Amino acid sequence: MGVTTGFLARTLGVSPTTLRSWDRRYGLGPAVRADGRQRRWSPQDVAMLREMCRLTATGVPPAEAARAVLERARGESADAPGPPGGTAAHGRDAPAPRAPSVPSAVGGHSPGASGTLPAGIARQECRGLARAAVRLDASAVQEQLTASVRAHGLVAAWEEVMAPTLRAAGRKWESSGDRYVEVEHLLSWHVSTVLRHVYVSSVASRHGQDASPVLLTCLPDEQHTLPLEALNAALAEAGVPTLMLGGAVPVEAVDSAVRRVGPAAVALWSQSRSTANLPLAQHIAATRWGIRGARRQSPVLLCGPGWGRGAPDGLLRPTGLRDAVRMLVSLDASSRP
Repeated sequence: MGVTTGFLARTLGVSPTTLRSWDRRYGLGPAVRADGRQRRWSPQDVAMLREMCRLTATGVPPAEAARAVLERARGESADAPGPPGGTAAHGRDAPAPRAPSVPSAVGGHSPGASGTLPAGIARQECRGLARAAVRLDASAVQEQLTASVRAHGLVAAWEEVMAPTLRAAGRKWESSGDRYVEVEHLLSWHVSTVLRHVYVSSVASRHGQDASPVLLTCLPDEQHTLPLEALNAALAEAGVPTLMLGGAVPVEAVDSAVRRVGPAAVALWSQSRSTANLPLAQHIAATRWGIRGARRQSPVLLCGPGWGRGAPDGLLRPTGLRDAVRMLVSLDASSRP
């Protein structure tokens, strides 16, 4: 019998209109149609549409994805036993297939690299990631994020794919009356998962490091942790030990951690002006720790848009993730004996 269009749309996380559009434009419709009856999609039809969703989630344009899907279906049909003179997939001619333009994981960027993506590839990956998130396709979101980090390095993947897509999801939510909040939450959760995986994998590969860590913390009342998680993962990838305190850390806890740990540097994250706390930053920068006669101070980085553009004397103001990593790698090297 097969399944209805409505059931299939709910299963794939797309609208019935999208399925009808793919049928009309690219020939990805039910293989068998009965006059006067509701469309029914066979298991083979469903498999083709799942592949269509997977390819578009990687950023492949729908027309190219459809050509690839139909090419694969024709190949499988040709390999399967059947009567001589069989027709093409779905009993109709399909456009000449062309290989999908999925960004390659081997082009010029090695794992851990921090290069810059060509604008076209960055836009394509952002579109693919956004499409997967809107469909609530968790496995595709996870696959896209992992592939982006593997292909381009964590810093480039964050700056040019993850962060722009997160900002777009946030704007969509704010402008649509609380719709799409589930999309932003899904995307944020998987971004955090990928960042923590990079951190854990990088830390597991190091042995016997006893250098002072870089202390990473959000300001009190600051709940936006993802940019700080990106910095934490990038530093771990670069071999810099870190101590991550996370979101909304009280003033007393930050002060206590600095005195107890004696960090190589302190990165304070503020997303908005309402959470920026310049007196706290200056207090931490002035705090001296260590044994009597050899007391030291920790350089302080003001990270995030909440601090504005400038920085008072004695405080460091990175322009973004890449700049923060560069500064902290240098500070870590200078703090080692």
